Amino acid sequence: MAFLEKNTAPKMDLQDDDSDRKLLALSGDWTISTAGDAEKKISELEIDRSGLTCIDVSMIEHLDTSGAWLIHRTRAQLEFEGRKVGLRGVSPVRQTLFDELERYHPPSWKPERDGFSIVGFLETTGRVVVESGKDSLAMLHILGSLGSVMSTVLLNPRRLRGISIAVQFDRSCIGAVPIVALMSFLIGAIISQQGGFYLKQFGADIFVVDLAGILVLREIGVILTAIMVAGRSGSAFTAELGSMRMQEEVDALHVIGLRVTEVLVLPRILALMIALPILTFISDIAALLGSGLITWAYLDIPPAAFLVQLRAAITIDTLVVGLVKAPFMALIVGLIACVEGLKVEGSSESLGRHTTMAVVKSIFLVIVVDGIFAIFFAAIGV
Repeated sequence: MAFLEKNTAPKMDLQDDDSDRKLLALSGDWTISTAGDAEKKISELEIDRSGLTCIDVSMIEHLDTSGAWLIHRTRAQLEFEGRKVGLRGVSPVRQTLFDELERYHPPSWKPERDGFSIVGFLETTGRVVVESGKDSLAMLHILGSLGSVMSTVLLNPRRLRGISIAVQFDRSCIGAVPIVALMSFLIGAIISQQGGFYLKQFGADIFVVDLAGILVLREIGVILTAIMVAGRSGSAFTAELGSMRMQEEVDALHVIGLRVTEVLVLPRILALMIALPILTFISDIAALLGSGLITWAYLDIPPAAFLVQLRAAITIDTLVVGLVKAPFMALIVGLIACVEGLKVEGSSESLGRHTTMAVVKSIFLVIVVDGIFAIFFAAIGV
C-alpha cells in the first residue's frame, strides 16, 4: 500500500553573507502543494532590500514550476529596488527550469503608438473605401433579391407572409408611437421657444408659426422619426437576424429550401415602409401641438391665431414633401439593418459590433438621403 509523502513546509531564512550583505536561504518544499504557505511567507518578508544580493536555493528539497515561479517573482521584486540579486546553489536541472521561466516571462505591456504616415493614412482610406464598396454590393444584392421575391409574391399573393408583416408592423409602428410622439412634441416646443425668443426682439414673433410649421413638416418630422426608428427598429432587426445567424437558423432555412429574403427580410422591410409614413404623420402632429402650446404660453399667440397663421404658411405640398421621403428612408434603414444582421458571425462581440454599425450607417445615410431630397425638391420648385 502506497502512502502519500507529507510535504515539508517552505522556509525562508535571512543569513549574513560576505561584505555585510544579506543572504536569503530557502528550504523545504517549494511546490504547488505548498504554494499558499510560500506566498504568505513572501508577503510577510521584511528585510533591508538594499543589502540583499543573493537567494540560496540549495537546501530546497522539492521544487516544481509553481515554486520556481514564486522564487523568480520574488527575485524580480527585489531587483526592482535597483540592485542585482543572484541565485546560489542551483543544480543544472533546476537551472534549466529557471531559464525556461525567464524565457517565457511575459514582457511588460506597452501601448502601441504608431506614428502618422502618408502610407498608413492611404492604407486606412483604401480599406474604408473597399469596405464601403462591399457594403454597397451587399445592399444591392439584398435589393435585387427583394425585387425577385416581390415579383414572385405579385404572381402568387399567397406567398406573402401577412402575419409576419403584421407582427413586425406592431413592433415597428404601434410600439414606437409613444416615444416618437414624446420626442417630436419636445422638439416642436424647443423650436418654437428658441425661434420665438429671437423673433420677438424684432416684433416678428408671429412668424415663429411659419418657422415651426415648414421646418417640422418638410424636414424635422421625417428625419427625426427616421433616426429614432433606425435606433429602435433597425437595431432590433440586426440583433434578431444576427442571433439567428449565431444559432444557425438562417442556414436551416437554406437547407429546407426557403429563401431568407422572402421569409426574414421582406416582412421587416414592408412593415417598416408602411410604419414610417404613419409615424412621420404622428410626429408632425405632435411637434405642431408642442409648438402651439409653447407659442400660446410663451408668446401669447392663442390657438386660433396659431391655426390661422399655420394654414397661411403651409400647403398640402409641404406635408407631402415630408411624407414622400419616409418610405425611402424606411427602405434604407431596413436594408442596412438586414445586411448587417446577416453579416454577424458566431460571437456576441460580432453581434454587438454589427448592431452598432447598423445604427450608425442608417443614421448617416438617412441624413444624406434627406439632403438629396432637399436638393431635388428645391430644383423642381416644390
